[in-house]
Amino acid sequence: MNLNSVIFYEHYPKLDLHGYDRETARVAINDFIEEQIKMKHSIVVIVHGIGSGIIMNTTKEVLKRNKKVLEFKSSYHNRGCTLVLLNI
Repeated sequence: MNLNSVIFYEHYPKLDLHGYDRETARVAINDFIEEQIKMKHSIVVIVHGIGSGIIMNTTKEVLKRNKKVLEFKSSYHNRGCTLVLLNI
């Protein structure tokens, strides 16, 4: 499975980072990924919003460094969301 086949992502687990600062977002993303791997969810959605781009950039930075993330991409329909494929 890859993220290009994901069209409707409303039913995937979501982490909403609205209102988070950088450090809290980093911890929340890594904790969310660990939790979803335990639950055997291979695709998740991280909602970071667009705003000034601080949390969006932090999200992408954390996902690049996390070895359990196989792939991630911005949602085609909503740039404020990132779809993530996990190695379960």
